[in-house]
Amino acid sequence: MSKAKQRRLAEQKEVRELLAVLKENNYSSAKDLLAAVRHVEELEQQLAGTMEQLAAMRQNLQEMQKSPLKSALQKTVHALEEKAEALRGQIAALKENIIEGCKQALAGFKEQGTASLDNLARFFHLRQGLASMQKTTESAIQLDNQAIKKIEAVSAEYHEAGKHLKNVGRALMGKEAVQEAKPMGKLAKTIAVPYKADRACLLAMRGTIQKAISGLDRLEQAAQKPSILQAMREQSEKAKAEPPKEAPVKNAER
Repeated sequence: MSKAKQRRLAEQKEVRELLAVLKENNYSSAKDLLAAVRHVEELEQQLAGTMEQLAAMRQNLQEMQKSPLKSALQKTVHALEEKAEALRGQIAALKENIIEGCKQALAGFKEQGTASLDNLARFFHLRQGLASMQKTTESAIQLDNQAIKKIEAVSAEYHEAGKHLKNVGRALMGKEAVQEAKPMGKLAKTIAVPYKADRACLLAMRGTIQKAISGLDRLEQAAQKPSILQAMREQSEKAKAEPPKEAPVKNAER
């Protein structure tokens, strides 16, 4: 990957130049564009958190003995890794779209002036990418939920079986049976930790995606309304086109 691609989105030359142009010309869309850039950077950080949890899952699997639970979790981790790679590609596509959109907006500004910035949303094609990310994130959250439920179920079955064996022994000694099984054990809790942490990362990512979509909505809505600058330009052009009014003639003195 080139150094330009590795650079933070906010540090990309085209992004910085367009933000500067928008601010210099008092465009409120500068805030929406900057928010979109920050959301993408947040998504990158949240995905990094997901990758850390996947590494922890793989480590736990290496230490687990062969069992139906281990087999089930291996499939889950493989599926989560595929989702993480899909999210990585989707974030990269969002970055490319923003950079390319900034290039086109700057080119329009050089050719047509500030009038080309009134409909800034047309330069960016982010909605489909955000919708795809939303779908991928939801799917990954469900995988974590299923894994956590599986771990809890196996732990409950184990302790229920232990309670049953214990009660057999207590019955032989004439003691009263134990009614409740032990709560989720330390080992099961340890195994479940990275899945819960990964789910937290994905839930945060889902929230960031929703904020990004809301910001895109605002950017598109602003494009549908004539800007103040546009209204001022139109008023100025209208005033120039109107013929000058003649000064009223004063009554001659008698």
